Amino acid sequence: MEPSSIILPSSLQNAAVLTIFLAFAGYLLTFSFTRMMARRSDRLRLVDQRLNEFYGPLYVASRAGNIAYRSLLKKQGKNQCHPIRDEDMNEWMLWMRTIFMPLNDIREKIIIEKAHLIVEEEMPLCLLEFVTHVVGYKAVVAKWADGDYSETRSTIGWPPEFDRYVERSYAALKAEQTRLLNNIFWRLYHRVAGRRRR
Repeated sequence: MEPSSIILPSSLQNAAVLTIFLAFAGYLLTFSFTRMMARRSDRLRLVDQRLNEFYGPLYVASRAGNIAYRSLLKKQGKNQCHPIRDEDMNEWMLWMRTIFMPLNDIREKIIIEKAHLIVEEEMPLCLLEFVTHVVGYKAVVAKWADGDYSETRSTIGWPPEFDRYVERSYAALKAEQTRLLNNIFWRLYHRVAGRRRR
């Protein structure tokens, strides 16, 4: 028996084993990468939904409300709204009815209808306090509609943490969205996936 005939089957066996091993390793690598990208895609979809349906609109309405509030104070030459002077009462009621309450209603609706999108496991207290603040103002505005001007503001004060919470949450989600979108593997995955669809 020639030595080359003994080596040849062994080399073929080694080549076959190596081929199977490389194919299996390639499969595992592809499976792991695809799974990682699917998780990233799901996470990005959730972050986008939270930004588009909850934190984004909440942030915009809050910023607009703050800008309008500061504008009213500047117009009246005051540093804070309260106490409301008699000469400022008509303008205060106008701004409450036409600017502040519509913005409050938007934010209240977002919080109530999209509460499932909050980042935390439990409802943040500042969001609950905001909703109760708005409900208190609804009672005041209803009294004004009936001609009773004995109350000028909600009995439930503005939650001081509300604006900071909204701004902080919005900024954190935007940063996460940017990180997810700018990841090199994510861009590569979409480039390859986009070519397959063509």
